[in-house]
Amino acid sequence: MEIAGYIASLVIGISLGLIGGGGSILTVPVLVYLFRIQPVIATAYSLFIVGSTSLVGSYPKYKLGQINLKTALIFGIPSIAAVYATRAFIVPAIPENIFTVGNLVVTKSLLMMILFAVLMVFASVSMIRDKKGPAEEEGEQKFNYPFILLEGLVVGTLTGLVGAGGGFLIIPALVLLSKLPMQQAVGTSLLIIAVNSLIGFTGNPGKEAMNWSLLFTVTGLAIVGIFIGNKLSGKVSAGRLKKGFGWFVLVMGIYIIVKELFFPGTGGGH
Repeated sequence: MEIAGYIASLVIGISLGLIGGGGSILTVPVLVYLFRIQPVIATAYSLFIVGSTSLVGSYPKYKLGQINLKTALIFGIPSIAAVYATRAFIVPAIPENIFTVGNLVVTKSLLMMILFAVLMVFASVSMIRDKKGPAEEEGEQKFNYPFILLEGLVVGTLTGLVGAGGGFLIIPALVLLSKLPMQQAVGTSLLIIAVNSLIGFTGNPGKEAMNWSLLFTVTGLAIVGIFIGNKLSGKVSAGRLKKGFGWFVLVMGIYIIVKELFFPGTGGGH
């Protein structure tokens, strides 16, 4: 299973390079089902992997002028505060056994995986629909500060809870609320995801020993993958890829929900 996990790590990076997002949504399932890491720890690992890969991926965007630093700062401050607080205080405060429904015991790990799977379903719908962004407006950039603040808090909290970058939430927000052109929204999103994820990783209480060898290997493969994806991006249809990847993520999300609710304790890192 580990060989499959390493191949999947490469795919995570390739998808980020090809379609500018979505790959990070696979990181937790890869860690849990292929490397058999406990879900709560997998979300911490995912923050490091997603953060490092996004940081490397954002550098070429910055060189091309596709990152708006002012927007990243305004959106990033509430988001960073939320992700750090979530990892440092909220996640440790969630009890191991939360409640019971009939014979089903809703544990912390189960809650994390179900929440993650629901996020996967929402992300997949966003990728499958693949609506074109609103027309880019010329002129001075205007910020909808209350909504940017709220969106930053929501994205930061979700990132902290499930260890995913949240690009499918950030990119539409930057286009609609900050009036950024789509290319700048994608680049700026990568930088926000990188900072959010790495700050969130530092917010882990550190009670569990990290497998740094595995963490660096998976991160390295994902980074190699993002360069491969960037090279391939001009040769394949990004729209078709995004839609196909969206269907794959939808199937994965439904699989996780069914498996965790009806077949717990088989094939995962519980």
